[in-house]
Amino acid sequence: MIKILFHCFFLLFLAVPAVWATPSEDNSSAVDADDSLQAQVTSVSQLSDVKPSDWAFQALQSLVERYGCIVGYSDSTYRGNRALSRYEFASGLNACMDRVSELITVGTNDLVKKEDLAILQKLQEEFAAELTTLRGRVDVLEARAATLEEQQFSTTTRLNAQIITAVSDTFGSRVGGERDQSQIYFADRGRLNFESSFTGKDLLRVRLEFGNFLNSNSTSQIASATGTGMTRLNFDSGSNNTLFIPHIRYYFPVSDSLSFIVGPTGIGYTDITDTVTPATIADDGNGVPSLFGSYSLLFRRGGGGAAANWKITNDLVLTLGYLANIPNVPLARNGLFDGGYNALAHLTYYGKQGSVGVAFSHGYTPGGSVDITSGTGSLLSGAPFGNSIATSNNIVGVQGYYRFSPHFQIHTWGGYIWATAKNSGFSNVSNGRGGTDSLFVNNGDNANVWFGAIGMSFPDVGGKGNLPGILFGLPPRVSNSDVREESDNSYHIEVFYRWRMNDNISVTPGLWVILNPENDSSNDPQYVGVIRTTFDF
Repeated sequence: MIKILFHCFFLLFLAVPAVWATPSEDNSSAVDADDSLQAQVTSVSQLSDVKPSDWAFQALQSLVERYGCIVGYSDSTYRGNRALSRYEFASGLNACMDRVSELITVGTNDLVKKEDLAILQKLQEEFAAELTTLRGRVDVLEARAATLEEQQFSTTTRLNAQIITAVSDTFGSRVGGERDQSQIYFADRGRLNFESSFTGKDLLRVRLEFGNFLNSNSTSQIASATGTGMTRLNFDSGSNNTLFIPHIRYYFPVSDSLSFIVGPTGIGYTDITDTVTPATIADDGNGVPSLFGSYSLLFRRGGGGAAANWKITNDLVLTLGYLANIPNVPLARNGLFDGGYNALAHLTYYGKQGSVGVAFSHGYTPGGSVDITSGTGSLLSGAPFGNSIATSNNIVGVQGYYRFSPHFQIHTWGGYIWATAKNSGFSNVSNGRGGTDSLFVNNGDNANVWFGAIGMSFPDVGGKGNLPGILFGLPPRVSNSDVREESDNSYHIEVFYRWRMNDNISVTPGLWVILNPENDSSNDPQYVGVIRTTFDF
């Protein structure tokens, strides 16, 4: 039986030039009426495109007329030069096996002739070099697999990392000043993500990070030089390249439609939900270089806590989350419930060409660390009652994108903030000119802030993996307040071009200008230039 099966297998191999090959693109069009298989043929003459001069005619004739295990197409063709699909090979081989079993059952003698054995021997001799090459390749693959098993980092944990280096400078007089106080500087940031899965569906991520974009007091170097956070880079974090653990996150599903995320520190809204921007636009190392322009400031808040994602349908997802600012510090005005926090509800619809989301965020920050716009806007918009007044905020945001073609997409986001003072007293409130004024704030005073942006990007224009883009935005502005309003609008205009050198390295030159920095037309425009190099591995 084995010899007979082996015989049929090699005859089938000989009869079809490209067995085991998936049909090429030219041969893999949709199946039409003429591509269906017909019943078993009893003579090779029934196949209109098979000629005695064909090199595999004899092998095919043997399979058809002796073993009866070859079928043609409904148009009476065999198509011997066409690549053979795995399904077709399985069908032919199964027919041969059925026929051999039938012959054995009836006790047919002389199932394998000397001529057939000669053909098999000829095949072995003709393909000896190829078989030897294949055997060598298998040996090499086995050796490589054994090496990987011995030297792999972990059977359950993988390491992925991103290193960013940037050369940057700003041009324009410092806010409230008369000269440019910034200098060209070179800085870096690195993230090492250790990701583990215990069930194949869950994911535990522990991040190690280092960088030197910040001052020793954790303030932005570029913001300190220009007097405004509107000039900040999307990736400016870390000081003195000190290694620390800023992020621990664990994701686990409980069903096909419900999953949870928990973490004691470094969990932002971006770790529990989608920013609803095109792929890589919001990425620190490969997207928009500016802090303000990368995605809606609504998602720039977090700490530690938990969230749930409910897939209502395949296209509709609801995220609910609660994140405390510093839940791992059991001191006054800290902890999980006795301190600053943010709570999110985000409903996202995913279409074929784009997505849209509507989000609501409620938060509270004790005095001393108030920044409701997460460093993306004016000092007043971040702390409308001054830093010493505890502040609550409610934010409504809408964000979405649409991909018109493989090389053109547009994204936009915007929101409105209601801020409320939670205690009374004198407070140092920003005056928009690099200084502060001492103003009295009443418990219950209100302030309103607007923000928004629209961007266009062009994937793969200029080369595969490249990403040119432009963005226009209105940084956060206090439009109405019981304490102090901002009369002017700042404008953010940005261009960038990500050049993908290879799968692991990209270089992004970027430039943006801030008109009326700090929402004050008396301030000179600020120009920010950066050349970012990103290593992903």
